[in-house]
Amino acid sequence: MAKTIDVTYTTGVIAAREKYLLKDKIYRLCELSEREAFRMLVESGFGGGAETAISSVDYEKLIAAEEEKLDAFIREYAPSKAESSYLLSPRDFHNAKALVKAAYLQENADKMLLPDGLIPKDVLRSCVESGDFSALKDVAELKAACETATALLQEEPSGAKVGEIFQAALYRHLQKTARRKGVLKKLLTAKADMTNILTALRQTDEEKAAEKYLPVGTLSVERLSALFDTDSSAFQDTPYYDFVKLCLLAKEKGLPMTEAEKIRDGYDTAYFAARKYELKNSEPFLYYVYRRKAECINVRVIFVCLAAGLSEQEIKRRLRAM
Repeated sequence: MAKTIDVTYTTGVIAAREKYLLKDKIYRLCELSEREAFRMLVESGFGGGAETAISSVDYEKLIAAEEEKLDAFIREYAPSKAESSYLLSPRDFHNAKALVKAAYLQENADKMLLPDGLIPKDVLRSCVESGDFSALKDVAELKAACETATALLQEEPSGAKVGEIFQAALYRHLQKTARRKGVLKKLLTAKADMTNILTALRQTDEEKAAEKYLPVGTLSVERLSALFDTDSSAFQDTPYYDFVKLCLLAKEKGLPMTEAEKIRDGYDTAYFAARKYELKNSEPFLYYVYRRKAECINVRVIFVCLAAGLSEQEIKRRLRAM
């Protein structure tokens, strides 16, 4: 459980750790060969450097080590339980979903699982195997999602619907977690709004879009219905006007909405970066965490792309905002 701690002390810890961020080295990695990029990563001390991995094919070991260190930082220095829950509980929902699906298919879920969130994977596994989810009573949304998804699979085997159940439950849980934290509410609302826009544009009609609607953001189902008339002007008075235009342009050209997804997925980091000289309270902690998360994601993107032989420009275009 996260403890409430002095944010001034945490800011000092962050200042000491920031020198280990890769920062602009991320772009340099895109310009190198796979072997050279790995050497630079190791020499930067990322993920423990040479103590963790010795070959470029082992870059995932470096990422895993860095993510483990970040988890430990979150658990120790989160300003309150709200921040630790907001950052770590999504893994509980992912792991529970994977275990529920695997149990129905009688498969091993281990390869689909993420590191522990706030609930140990063994607890989740035991709940799924026994069909008794009472151990999850302190996270009501997760307990309800497990029960609903398990029952659904007995009547209508649908992996997509199971995914929708857990996604909606996660957003409800995060909404409750963030209710007294203004900055977390802003982050969640924006992610929900952009997710609803993307989801709606992938549906064939308004009814299907409404079924998948996340009731957490500021955009109503009625407002989103304008997307089916390709009417971006309906969003002119919202922060999502340019985002909607980008999505509609991609749809018109028959292209995947990759750029819009990048904006949504990098929103947290971009939000703090735009205010980096005005951060207060829990914001320096969150900014550091999101920058480190973005770097881990970008390192993975870079090495996958280098292995695939993509050009420097193509790799840089795929990077998450830092």
